[in-house]
Amino acid sequence: MFTGIVEKMGEIAKIETKQGKVYFTIGAGNFLRGVRAGGSISCDGVCLTAVKIAAGSFTVELMPETLRLTKFSRGKTGDSVNLEKSLRVGDYIGGHFVMGHVDAVGAVEKVDQQGADASLTIKVPRKIIKYLAYKGSVSVNGVSLTIGESGKNWFKVYLIGHTLAITNLGKLKVKDKVNIEVDTIARYLESLMKK
Repeated sequence: MFTGIVEKMGEIAKIETKQGKVYFTIGAGNFLRGVRAGGSISCDGVCLTAVKIAAGSFTVELMPETLRLTKFSRGKTGDSVNLEKSLRVGDYIGGHFVMGHVDAVGAVEKVDQQGADASLTIKVPRKIIKYLAYKGSVSVNGVSLTIGESGKNWFKVYLIGHTLAITNLGKLKVKDKVNIEVDTIARYLESLMKK
């Protein structure tokens, strides 16, 4: 479990396929202090297991299901990746509960720069728009954000300069793909209402 407060931006340094499995090696510098092999790391909002830790980098294995459901199916070396270590009991929670289970891949429709700040309009599959409420929480590439507006197949978020500087959201362009996770509370509410 995570909070959507990005700790570091890493970079995909190497992509390997071995025996049908895909591995990303991600450069992360001093972010890895306290991380052990087997630990969970949020990589652009995807909960992945660090299968190997090296000096300044770690390697994760991506299952076919992960590749199918996330933007990582289009991943390439040099891509920046938002990183967050898993939440520990007693940690400060500054965002919202992010599970690392991506619901859909969205596409950037519009980037509106407003001085040091910006807004992003993101198109998403209609099947998840019902979970995206005005002033509700959403995770975009692992970043906890508040929904400012929404329509039948899109939503808008507003980003301060700090968020743009320390996450890969500041590098996004129109048509770029992003990992979207809806607020887990919305999913549970729907499940309870069906019973």
